[in-house]
Amino acid sequence: MRMLKWLARHFEELICCTGLVIISVCVFAQVVARYLFEVALHWTEEVAAISMVWAVYMGASLCVRERFHIRIMVAVVSLPPKFGRFVIFLADGFWAFFCLFMIRVSYDYLAVMWKFTSLSPSLGINQFYPQSILIIGYALMLIRLIQTYLGWYRTGATGLPGMLEEDQDLAIKTQETEA
Repeated sequence: MRMLKWLARHFEELICCTGLVIISVCVFAQVVARYLFEVALHWTEEVAAISMVWAVYMGASLCVRERFHIRIMVAVVSLPPKFGRFVIFLADGFWAFFCLFMIRVSYDYLAVMWKFTSLSPSLGINQFYPQSILIIGYALMLIRLIQTYLGWYRTGATGLPGMLEEDQDLAIKTQETEA
């Protein structure tokens, strides 16, 4: 049970870090092979590209969980609390809708990839498997967004959803000085 909790908390970091390590090893191996042995390793570019895409989508999911996506919190905090909360709800609603839309589009895309198999040039693997990050990534982003709101409601729904405590304290102090 403890391992599952750890994995639920650090899943994206694990995939991101693994992807970055794979990219580093592949690029290093390619440089060593080219300049020391005068041989080109064709598979390294493909593996590094796949790893980068997976790391990017997992990083996006991580940013949703940690609320690190670009938001103009200075502007939101300067708004009246109810209106600021409405703006965050609206933005997150659009984000959730976009994730649902992309899950649907990704599903259709992967259905075509499954029906008409395409093999990668160097590795010879079915492209369906590396491309599955599309549906996995957007589904994880949606799940993490939902988790943010569930956690926010469990803790009393004060402040803004997913806002760090120190940011909430700063927002409260700013609103008090303005009043």
